[in-house]
Amino acid sequence: MGRTRESKAAVIEDLKELLVDTQLTVVIDYQGLTVAEITDLRNRLRPTGTVCKVTKNTFMRQAIAENANWQPMGNLLAGSSAFLLVKDDIGGAIKAYQAFRKDTKKTEFRLGVMQGQVLSEDQVKAIADLPPKEVLMAQVAGALNSIATKLALAIKEVPASVARGINEVPASVGRVVQAIANQESSGN
Repeated sequence: MGRTRESKAAVIEDLKELLVDTQLTVVIDYQGLTVAEITDLRNRLRPTGTVCKVTKNTFMRQAIAENANWQPMGNLLAGSSAFLLVKDDIGGAIKAYQAFRKDTKKTEFRLGVMQGQVLSEDQVKAIADLPPKEVLMAQVAGALNSIATKLALAIKEVPASVARGINEVPASVGRVVQAIANQESSGN
């Protein structure tokens, strides 16, 4: 006996709600995994704010049908798909999945989707290797502070250079007068 129309609609609605807060979706082939192994994967992903959802591809297609960010995933769904819905810590989630994959040697990465773009495994790994948002913000703030400091020093140097030049004028005039006087005394 299959699901009722109402229970199918509830599953699709649940998927839609999960996708609202998701930054990155990774689709994996989970064929050959036991229930215990899927539970292990979910437990590894939970601290990173990631949900591992095993559902029918048709349910996921219906859930993403009206959402442009996730539609590119629709045409690539086939076979036994599990969906890693990453909400917070992308790097931590990908590292947890990679460790699980290394330990079990049973899953296959299919694709990643982020902001309407299909991503390869290498692209997902590159995103995962980026520092956390807080570190990036600190780096940008440090770079902006550095620029402001250099600009302030450059602006401060202009009047200082002018002042040195003005201070040099009397000394230069004195040297010129001295040189002329020396020339006149040696010429006489």
